[in-house]
Amino acid sequence: METDLKTLILSAGAAATATAAGVLAEGGLVAFPTETVYGLGADAGNAAAIARLYEAKGRPAFNPLIAHVADLAAARRIALFDGQALRLAEAFWPGPLTLVLPKALSCPVAELATAGLDTVAIRVPAHKVARDIIRAFGGAVVAPSANISGHVSPTTADHVNGDLAGRIDLIIDGGPVEVGVESTIVGCFSDPVLLRPGGLTRADIELVLGHPLQSAPAEAEGDGGQPIAPGMLASHYAPRTPVRLNASDVHVGEALLAFGRAKVARAECASVVMNLSESGDLAEAAANLFGYLRTLDKRNADAIAVMPIPDDGLGEAINDRLRRAAVGRDQA
Repeated sequence: METDLKTLILSAGAAATATAAGVLAEGGLVAFPTETVYGLGADAGNAAAIARLYEAKGRPAFNPLIAHVADLAAARRIALFDGQALRLAEAFWPGPLTLVLPKALSCPVAELATAGLDTVAIRVPAHKVARDIIRAFGGAVVAPSANISGHVSPTTADHVNGDLAGRIDLIIDGGPVEVGVESTIVGCFSDPVLLRPGGLTRADIELVLGHPLQSAPAEAEGDGGQPIAPGMLASHYAPRTPVRLNASDVHVGEALLAFGRAKVARAECASVVMNLSESGDLAEAAANLFGYLRTLDKRNADAIAVMPIPDDGLGEAINDRLRRAAVGRDQA
């Protein structure tokens, strides 16, 4: 696509919010911070704007988008909530939870954004900048991660600019995000299903439901068909440098993505070392994950060796993103 568009960058504030709402209303593309990662926003009811968003990201058009709304009342105009979905929404919105729900009869979200499915993915973000923009715009805003499709998700405005400068109209700089991994996605079917682990833990969701979440079907996790929710392609969140998981040693020429105080063999061979959390704090590791992957990706290492990370709590989301990163671009 043409990349000679002038991308404006504004610091978050009242003037930037008004500008962002105006750009969205005119069918433009606006990147803004949420508590999870930076999102690339477009009017959820404007198919032409959504098509432009797919083009800017290089995103497959069969991959659905999340509609972001200001509150539960707005969400109920878009989707149908059963008792379990309503409990989850009331417990965790605004926050890093996306619900996949049956569309309301008069759902205003464009078919292109739902990839032709009879369900819609929806969430209420907690970040003040995101909510201010959505309120000022006055409607639902689709907002996938503001990066080239499949690349590492952006956690700062600089990351967005590095990927999308010349492709989008506006970037709102609200500083680094807090959570650092995307929202958890739960499909509210007859039995709620964990479709993607994320910034809200499985344990917290199950506590509210009073029973375990079902697991996503294996066929929903591949690249061969249409995903049933955003972020489920097997190859996703990937740096250009190959990623080697659960590394117990370091090969000459590799970068090391460490975790905690544990040691790995031949760590001195690493061309560069970054530690997601020296104290072993999974929340700190999640917040650092995408930024560190982007930094290591620029160091021209032969590969990025990643130390094992516990799979409990936020570790489930971290390991999900790392497994998708390790699939690699040459397999995408």
